[in-house]
Amino acid sequence: MADNKLLQLSPEALFRYQVVSAVQVRVLGGIRRPEAVREVLQQPHQDLRGELRALTERTLYRWLNAYDADGLSGLEPQLRPRIATSAVLPVRLLGFLRQEKTQDPEVSVPELIERARQSGILTENEPISRISVWRACRRMGLPLKRVQKLRDQDMRRFAYPNRMLMLLSDGKHFRAGVHRLRRLALHFLDDATRYGLGVLVGTSETAELFLQGLHETVSHYGLMSALFLDHGPGFIADDTFQVTARLGIKLIHGAVSYPEGHGKIERFHRTLIQRLLRGLDRNPEVDPSPSALTLRLSHWLTHIYNHTPHESLDGKTPFERWHSDLRELRFPQDSSWLDAQFLFSLDRRVSNDNVIPYKGLDYELPTGYAAKRVRLSRNLLDGSLFMIHQGKKLVLHPVDLTQNAYARRARKTSTPPSAPASAPHTAAARAFEATFSPLVDDEGNFPKGKDDDGYPD
Repeated sequence: MADNKLLQLSPEALFRYQVVSAVQVRVLGGIRRPEAVREVLQQPHQDLRGELRALTERTLYRWLNAYDADGLSGLEPQLRPRIATSAVLPVRLLGFLRQEKTQDPEVSVPELIERARQSGILTENEPISRISVWRACRRMGLPLKRVQKLRDQDMRRFAYPNRMLMLLSDGKHFRAGVHRLRRLALHFLDDATRYGLGVLVGTSETAELFLQGLHETVSHYGLMSALFLDHGPGFIADDTFQVTARLGIKLIHGAVSYPEGHGKIERFHRTLIQRLLRGLDRNPEVDPSPSALTLRLSHWLTHIYNHTPHESLDGKTPFERWHSDLRELRFPQDSSWLDAQFLFSLDRRVSNDNVIPYKGLDYELPTGYAAKRVRLSRNLLDGSLFMIHQGKKLVLHPVDLTQNAYARRARKTSTPPSAPASAPHTAAARAFEATFSPLVDDEGNFPKGKDDDGYPD
């Protein structure tokens, strides 16, 4: 019975026996054991399922010693007792982890720690290791979702030593409110300090949204040396190139699909989703308007993210790293100069019906400019088009064809008629006058030599 039990080896034990046998055969051939182990490790090894296995020198020596001590039974894998608790984490935290993971299985480990602090399970300065929390969740059988790694991509890393040398910006789509309205969050992140400078929420990624965020960032924190963007529609627009060139900012676009070195903003987006955006979808308490969402995201960026210790900053917070940087900020000359960099002038010819076409829309001008060339100005922040009319700024609007169909037309002021010219004294008029000459002269008197009947006396 004992021999039959030894023949019932597991697939893992059979694989280990094949590797041990390869070493022992070389030893029998006169090769020293250390050399035999190195030769066996240099060869590829497949288990019974045909999968390649990577072996280490320490593992192979452990199998050899176990076979020398207990024979084939020593090659059977030893099951370790399962540990369902943690020796380093408090018991109250373990119960909190079970409760939160039951209600929200996809919550991340950093978010669990933050929720524990907000709920009073952990104090503000109580040190907790993320690895310990992750191991505790794994031992308790709680769901842990691994992040899929991008393979075969050009992901070159870069890092700048000081603040405002390189700024990262990208948009992240999400849904908010009970009706799951589609929104986009556009963040501005400093490369060296990971400091969140600002965020704007819109309905789509446009050049106006990006330029508005750039204007606010430059107003509060000064000019950056370079901008790293992807190929979004708002980042490759002509207006974006125009403004960055005026401000003297170097503009860099990363590779399509996964930009070179843009892993930092992508990692920030992953944190943003786990910490904030997941709680906005289908939430009836969330106002889905862009202005309300901008306030909500700005609060998280300023009061939570910037004060959270960052692994790439050696445990410092972005707030500490930003304010400990001695590089001086480079502000523009004044606000009027900055606003002028976001204005674009253009000359257009007005049609006969007082209309100017611009970017697929027809803008209506006041009367009096038909068939003339006028100079217009466009505000790149909001896309408005305006002109100077009678010394005042006049904002132009697209023509409303329906309104014009029902509107009363303006009447022209009629000019008084000019004095008529004297008619020519034609031959027909003269013959008529000769035949029907008047009985009296111009003063109303009868001609002399004629009686009352007009006959000569």
